Amino acid sequence: MTEGKFDVFVRAMVAATLFLGSLQAVEARPSAEEVLQLNTRLALELARHTPTYSPPVASRTFAYLYVVAHEATAGGSGQLRSLAGQLNGLRPVPGRGAGLDYDDGVALQAALGTALAELFANTGPTGQRALDRMADRLGQGVAEDVPPATAARSRAWGEAVARHVLSWAEADGGQTIENMGFPLEFELAKGRGAWVPTSRIVQQQLPLLPDWGSNRPFAMPDGAACPVPAPPAYSEEPASAFRAEAIEVLEVARGLTDEQRAIAQFWSDDPMLSPTPPGHWIAIAQQVLDGEDADVERRAEVMATLAVAMADAFIGCWHDKYRYNLIRPVTFIRAHLNPGFEPLLITPPFPEYPSGHSTQSGAAATVLTAFFGEGYAFTDATHEEDGLPARHFPSFWAAAEEAAISRLYGGIHFRAAIEGGLEQGRCIGAHAVALETRR
Repeated sequence: MTEGKFDVFVRAMVAATLFLGSLQAVEARPSAEEVLQLNTRLALELARHTPTYSPPVASRTFAYLYVVAHEATAGGSGQLRSLAGQLNGLRPVPGRGAGLDYDDGVALQAALGTALAELFANTGPTGQRALDRMADRLGQGVAEDVPPATAARSRAWGEAVARHVLSWAEADGGQTIENMGFPLEFELAKGRGAWVPTSRIVQQQLPLLPDWGSNRPFAMPDGAACPVPAPPAYSEEPASAFRAEAIEVLEVARGLTDEQRAIAQFWSDDPMLSPTPPGHWIAIAQQVLDGEDADVERRAEVMATLAVAMADAFIGCWHDKYRYNLIRPVTFIRAHLNPGFEPLLITPPFPEYPSGHSTQSGAAATVLTAFFGEGYAFTDATHEEDGLPARHFPSFWAAAEEAAISRLYGGIHFRAAIEGGLEQGRCIGAHAVALETRR
């Protein structure tokens, strides 16, 4: 972690702690809504600073975190319906004792604190201190004025819900990440058009998470449930569709406007420098929910559905990335069009087709549109603390399309990967939207 990014992390943790202190000073104790808000803020910062948190891994963590939040909230709600029996392999969570008192805020904090500690167990010392401090301060604050027996019972139940979901997570195929997700052994495909490494880093001579597409998904049946059509056939011929796409990437890079550069940087969402692409959409949802002063039930169902869709999006996308195993623009352009080509963004170390940004953004837009409606305008200030101005969007799909085209501006994806990814995301998001979150 660079000194600058370390300082940002510390500032974020201090800000969250001060925010909690101000809540305790003004109110008797934090509400369940504030419990979810604060834990979301912490999760976004932890995702930024945990080395194994590539975008697919981050998406998995957000999905399990918000399934925990949803189940802990649904257990005390007459409105929310459990996702058990709807998500693949999730069995009913432990129930509350009949006729006994529970406090929803205490239970939710216990569930989220338990889940965060497990899901970010490999974060660094600063992250561990932030986890401990948040759990201690928020745990004490939310239990203020709650009868001790009720607080203890609520805490135990919340922890049991989290452990139940975390036990379910262990068998999904993504539990253990070795070597930051890069296989120690992997046979690269040979032949024209096949992916080859684009980085000089030794670790990245093999592609990231090649088996991720085989993981158990959440809402869709399997990783092949929403396939993308084949990309244009690889060809070096001057009149071929594939070469035309490569020429487009090169010409766009040569003529980038200031606005296109800003778009590429705003949606870059690089691991260790941001909350990652799925974290960016989690931050968007948090901002929208804050703007509507949403209650905890609304927050839990939106966040769980969104996170499930994005986790499935990375599974579906990775399934097809390694099915097509397509070369990246930088490799083709340097070999056949311009040896000195330098894309604006760093090319990620895995196959090109389809675009992960596009797939997960299409899934996110599908979910958020289902909850908030077509033409829902919002402002995204996710990166203001990093010096990137907020951007305004007339709809969630407008944001998704901008996120997708940003990868063309960045020089790291062909147009077919962008368009195919958006449609794949729309299909995957529909599986999440079909979940019944209300009774």
